[in-house]
Amino acid sequence: MKEEIPTYRITDLAVSERPRERLVSVGADKLKLSELLAILLRVGVSGENAVQVGERILQTFGSLGGLHRAPYEEICAQRGVGPAKAAQILAAIELGRRLSILEPEEKKAISSPTEAADLVRYDMSALEQEHLRVILLDTRNRLLGVVEVYRGSLNSSHVRVGELFKDAIRRNAASVIIAHNHPSGDPTPSPEDVSITRQIVEAGKLLDIDVLDHLVIGRGRYVSLKERGLGFT
Repeated sequence: MKEEIPTYRITDLAVSERPRERLVSVGADKLKLSELLAILLRVGVSGENAVQVGERILQTFGSLGGLHRAPYEEICAQRGVGPAKAAQILAAIELGRRLSILEPEEKKAISSPTEAADLVRYDMSALEQEHLRVILLDTRNRLLGVVEVYRGSLNSSHVRVGELFKDAIRRNAASVIIAHNHPSGDPTPSPEDVSITRQIVEAGKLLDIDVLDHLVIGRGRYVSLKERGLGFT
């Protein structure tokens, strides 16, 4: 006779240990990633409750960042997920991305490299190609917008420095911060990054637009070339 695999449900947990109840009592920021996923999944599968399914998904993709980078089809194929739950997970990730790029009127002045990096690293850390973006700021360092101007290997023979300032001029930005990602995950600036930074800084001086920084975004880390004194004099 075939042995039945027991079904483990969230309701089998003590009320104080259930993800939704914990979110209400202690706050979403206190929950583990697997618990947050469990709230999206709602139910588990035979042999696993929703929290255990969430833990398995995180292990499969290596981290929350890995889940962020995973395509819909791979998430959908996980046991206990399927089309609807995969869509819910990707929708939650997209909400987080949009929250990181709030409308300018909701943004305070950018006063540090960390605040600037926070605008773009949620999205850029998951990109599989190099992308270069320009953060546009007004005279009080408040966000005017973030524009993508380049995609591909960051090489001075391909990047036209003048293109980086097109939107800054059009939107009357007083200053800009350049950001690009390293798909390898290592944000260590390359000699090419430093060389391009020098060119961008010099072009900004000619256009009377301050280049405040150049950020290299990795996975979970970033580097400020300004802080390291690379490309800025």
